[in-house]
Amino acid sequence: MTTITPPSAQAALAPSVPPAVQTSRWLAVGSLLGLIVLCLAWELWLAPLRPGGSWLALKALPLCVPLAGLLKNRMYTYRWVSLVVWLYFTEGVVRAWSDKGASQWLAGGEVALCLLLFVACALHVRLRLRGAVRNPA
Repeated sequence: MTTITPPSAQAALAPSVPPAVQTSRWLAVGSLLGLIVLCLAWELWLAPLRPGGSWLALKALPLCVPLAGLLKNRMYTYRWVSLVVWLYFTEGVVRAWSDKGASQWLAGGEVALCLLLFVACALHVRLRLRGAVRNPA
């Protein structure tokens, strides 16, 4: 004999995730995906250093590593991404200062995405830790 649990009881049994935590999670994932797309598009099509693309497009590969951890909602990944993102921020600031034309604007976009990713990761970690202190398991 199987018992069927009504949806209202299922919702009561499942741990609730505050909307702010979900928002910070999706902001982090979205900004990381945006940074990957920007790095690839920048170096291959929009403003490559060489016609036909540049080897600098490989800088997007390290950004693909934490994507799985963010999608699986692993706290450790949010913590180390918030540190690694500063390498890309630094590159964006240097290229925004030294490059001209489209590359300068793309570097500004990289800086903005890096700041958004950092804030989203830091906020996500803070909100989850605050929730863990209030609701110890």
